[in-house]
Amino acid sequence: MAQYIPIAHMIAKTVGDDCEVVLHDLENPQQSVVYTVNNCVTGRQVGQSFDHLVPQVILSKKLDHDVVTNYYFRTEDGRLVKSSTALLKDFAGKVVGALCINIDTSKITAQIDWLQSLIPSSEDNSAAQEVSAEEEVTHVSEIVTDLIDKIIGDKDVARLRREEKLELIRFMDQRGIFLMKGAVDQVGSRMGISRVTVYSYIDEVRGKK
Repeated sequence: MAQYIPIAHMIAKTVGDDCEVVLHDLENPQQSVVYTVNNCVTGRQVGQSFDHLVPQVILSKKLDHDVVTNYYFRTEDGRLVKSSTALLKDFAGKVVGALCINIDTSKITAQIDWLQSLIPSSEDNSAAQEVSAEEEVTHVSEIVTDLIDKIIGDKDVARLRREEKLELIRFMDQRGIFLMKGAVDQVGSRMGISRVTVYSYIDEVRGKK
């Protein structure tokens, strides 16, 4: 990930103080944040995990050539953040990280004259090469499967206590892993439990029990 640090600084200095750049190492999902610039936008700290990566990037219909641009979310204090993310691959083509750009739009939205050009746009990149639906599903499935494997890591699942299994399910649920079709079966298989048990754990961590 170190090779992307100069790029992070270049982006932040080009856009300005309201632009935060976050570098994630997805080889370590639980502490994926390894570098931040101008973290006053979301307050992300080194050692934290990802939040919006799965639902708003990996599962996004706008994902094109491993990049999703101009999606939006709100901070806990209600500020609208404009974000773009690029998935980073190693030489074998495996997704190993992510570079996220977060822009606080508070000042922008306060200036009506700039509104049309600087907040949400429905314009798509028509020049981008289309990827077949089957290839897209396969690509996304591989990424999520890899994330599940990394989250569980080298833990001896057969020796995990129930509380430890619940904590793994809670972490994955909070990160949107179960939004991916087939994720419940993958997690059940990887943890050596039935899909019924996975659903039961999900209900429990969501407070339905």
